[in-house]
Amino acid sequence: MTKMADNASSVEIVEGCRLPVLRKNQEHEDEWPLAEILSVKEVSSRKLYYVHYIDFNKRLDEWVTGDRLDMKKLQFPKKEAKTPTKNGLPGSRPSSPEREVKRKVEAVPLATQVSPATPVPSLPSSAEASQASVFPAVRETNTFKSREDHEQISSLTTNGTARRLIPSQPGRKRKANCGGADEMIKVLQYNNPQSASVFLPPPEDSQDSSDGIPSAPRMTGSLVSDRSHDDIVTRMKNIECIELGRHRLKPWYFSPYPQELTTLPILYLCEFCLKYLKSLKCLQRHLTKCNLRHPPGNEIYRKGTISFFEIDGRKNKTYSQNLCLLAKCFLDHKTLYYDTDPFLFYVMTEYDSKGFHIVGYFSKEKESTEDYNVACILTLPPYQRRGYGKLLIEFSYELSKVEGKTGTPEKPLSDLGLLSYRSYWSQTILEILMDLKPDNGERPQITINEISEITSVKKEDVISTLQYLNLINYYKGQYILTLSEDIVDGHERAMQKRHLRIDPKCLHFTPKDWSKRGKW
Repeated sequence: MTKMADNASSVEIVEGCRLPVLRKNQEHEDEWPLAEILSVKEVSSRKLYYVHYIDFNKRLDEWVTGDRLDMKKLQFPKKEAKTPTKNGLPGSRPSSPEREVKRKVEAVPLATQVSPATPVPSLPSSAEASQASVFPAVRETNTFKSREDHEQISSLTTNGTARRLIPSQPGRKRKANCGGADEMIKVLQYNNPQSASVFLPPPEDSQDSSDGIPSAPRMTGSLVSDRSHDDIVTRMKNIECIELGRHRLKPWYFSPYPQELTTLPILYLCEFCLKYLKSLKCLQRHLTKCNLRHPPGNEIYRKGTISFFEIDGRKNKTYSQNLCLLAKCFLDHKTLYYDTDPFLFYVMTEYDSKGFHIVGYFSKEKESTEDYNVACILTLPPYQRRGYGKLLIEFSYELSKVEGKTGTPEKPLSDLGLLSYRSYWSQTILEILMDLKPDNGERPQITINEISEITSVKKEDVISTLQYLNLINYYKGQYILTLSEDIVDGHERAMQKRHLRIDPKCLHFTPKDWSKRGKW
């Protein structure tokens, strides 16, 4: 149903309505994307509408005035068909598409609503590499026009639509895309020293991990959000602004801070213990009592001004919970658990004369049955696009190397997290392939397992990265991985810009056996 009107005052706009809303795109030009009205409020006799731009990331949601609404294309929520109620009487109410999806999810038995860990999906071919995610993302799209959205990646479901190099056969389990991990990869050097090809053998009967769907949901340790509990409250940003040290942050998503703090224009946080306070005066009084000048826990790495602290979620519960509340403002795909006992938190800081200032962090399970080495990872907005995200990722893999394990991040990744991981995997693997030297005139050889052991990157992520880079081709019965001049040149340029690196010599870390409960 569509109703024509000249302005917002001539018709009542209710939650669930959809209509074009005026906003500025990346080039600061006017555009009218379709948006859904999530809430309506009145401030000083003026109505404000909280809108979510359809197919845009939720962090762009905002309150708008009526003059930014295109009432000529207003779409009212569809009404449900009348259905009997408990009293036997028919009933109906307006509904938005989101509400309809929510009701369908709620109809699923409770045991199936707990989201299992997402397996590694099918991988994109060259035609889809520019627009398809390796891992499923939540509410993303392939068209973004704002400054923040130009980095977004379109979503891909677990089984995805990405083409595989070998078509799967009906009635059979999918095979691994590359040969057995123990098969040797031959590297051919051509006359052009900037170009090389790696020959991979045909695939064997090894099962792709993307088919390894868990037989039962994970009941502990996961921070993956269960989307079935979404409602209007959690879909709306509830904190206007956060002051953290010398920075003021504008949250992107909902975070369950106490209700009485959500009406404040600014929420104040102690940058050392992350305690939240309602006023600047309260913060100043707190700082006279707070003795912390760095995160609690053990400093396990320091080089220059960069330090990492390891925090036990059981021993430092309050700090860990405060960190989760802050992180939830910028992570939409993870849920918040107040039970932080099963997790370790690794906080990266930057040091100056006033103390150690938080830059970002990642968390990991003390015991992970799926080889996850990261549960949540976040670089705070003031420090983004400066190489800190990749430094966090590199540090997580350095810990895995010390532990003697391969690791992978918990899925799904956010759009920005996906970009960072893709970039890190690509640079790390290309660095190894380009450093291979001929041995006694023979072509250098390396296996997928060897790459995984050197980097601690899980085998499936190594294979997915080679495919994402569109390096694998099928030629005369074998897989050929070719490093073109463009790939090599792009890698060298990227490495020149990458100034922040982890120095393993500065890492002082002894892994614990968390299977012994006495160490908890």
